[in-house]
Amino acid sequence: MLADQGNGAAAIAADPPASPFAMPEVFASLSEDWREKLAQTDWVPDLGRDIGSFTWFRGLATLVLLCGVAISCLPDFGPISGHQTAALTGFRADQARSQMIAPLAYGSDTGVRMAATDAVRPLAQSPERPSIELVATLGRGDSLRRVLQRAGVANAEAREVTDLVAGAVTLDEIKPGTKIDVTLGRRPAKNQPRPLDQLAFRARFDLNLEVLRNGDKLALNRKPILVDDTPLRIKGVVGSSLYRSARAAGAPADAVQKYLQVIGKKMSVSRDIRSTDEFDIILGYRRAETGEVEVGDLLYAGIERDGKAKAQMLKWASGGRSNWFEASGVGQSRGELVRPTRGRKTSGYGMRRHPILRYKRMHSGIDFGGGYGAPIYAVTDGKVSFAGRKGGYGKFVKIRHNGGLGSGYAHMSRIAVRNGARVRQGQIIGYIGSTGLSTGPHLHYELYRNGRAINPNSVKFIERAKLAGKELRRFKSELQRLQQVKPGAALGTLKSASSTTEKQREISRLGKKSIS
Repeated sequence: MLADQGNGAAAIAADPPASPFAMPEVFASLSEDWREKLAQTDWVPDLGRDIGSFTWFRGLATLVLLCGVAISCLPDFGPISGHQTAALTGFRADQARSQMIAPLAYGSDTGVRMAATDAVRPLAQSPERPSIELVATLGRGDSLRRVLQRAGVANAEAREVTDLVAGAVTLDEIKPGTKIDVTLGRRPAKNQPRPLDQLAFRARFDLNLEVLRNGDKLALNRKPILVDDTPLRIKGVVGSSLYRSARAAGAPADAVQKYLQVIGKKMSVSRDIRSTDEFDIILGYRRAETGEVEVGDLLYAGIERDGKAKAQMLKWASGGRSNWFEASGVGQSRGELVRPTRGRKTSGYGMRRHPILRYKRMHSGIDFGGGYGAPIYAVTDGKVSFAGRKGGYGKFVKIRHNGGLGSGYAHMSRIAVRNGARVRQGQIIGYIGSTGLSTGPHLHYELYRNGRAINPNSVKFIERAKLAGKELRRFKSELQRLQQVKPGAALGTLKSASSTTEKQREISRLGKKSIS
């Protein structure tokens, strides 16, 4: 018994009963275990993987819970009640009613509503307006006939008006944005369109057109507008700033910028022009007797020093295009060869290892990178001598220029010119592609002299036009005519066409009749 008691005592001593003060420590350890488990759990797994697993359903539950929270937080989009004024009562209501105007059906100023009596008879049909006046606008890419049809003009009359107008002016001369005054008359029945009574618009700067109804037919009436086309000449001292002085003298900003560009090709604006020099600008200018003004392009650019011409540049059309010529008839230099495309150079001229054939051979041109379909430009004026497919070049264009020069453009995706066509500098002749022996979209550009390929970087191509013979005489005559225009002459009083004939007294006409 003692031994047993001893063992029992030893057992009791080895495992004492738990104290109630140790319970918070147990809960703390459990909470730490759960927090660790929650932290290690992936609550937002990729729903595109392990579809149907426990992790996938856990992610789906998280998504649904977050969507529910977001939807529950949506604001209310209902109307916000504003301030409501109280109804008028007493003397305020009587004062407001005495000042208002209302129909009898709504009580007038007494508030007593009056219903219709037997004397009121309903109308079988509502009366129509005898005529309708409206304004139609000609849009860009629109036609006169479609505009009239949209305005309510019958198809046959719209066609007739278009034919009448086409007999007076070319329909392409009518500018987009032109306002057309249309008057439609009374229609004979509700199921028929209204007839056109009158139509008027400005067909050109110097012409008004009017279409009037004469019985059952339409007649066209032309109303010419007196127009003065005297060029606008502006002169002044350069001073501290040529641009500011020209603007202060009344020259438009665009014209001054163009003037500086033209003069800048003849001399240095900052170094060669003095403050005491005089600028001379002549612009195309048109004035109508109705008050409208059209400012045209720059026609003449000059600089005078001590009463003598330092620079005289006149715009002149020669060879199918306009250029600036000096007073001697010599045109401005026409720059160097332009870049055939806007991409960067990816390969130069010379020997290289071909990327497809895998052996070294001569690369007789320059490669330009670029996106598929990027435009390709002619480096200068010329005539297309070949346009089509050519072996490893793919879609290829070759242009012949003056002076024995030529240029070639290979690997195009699409050709925009035809064989034998004349092209101008900067004109789009095709688009970048990867046809022929090519590893990707790019342009292979070549330059030829007398049919042999040369390094494109070694040529600076400059053209200088020169007038001679009859064309030079006409050029000199035009230059002399513009120089005779007085500054500000285009701004004088414009004599109206209606005032060209003086009004005569009736007694004077009677006297002349009796004398004759």
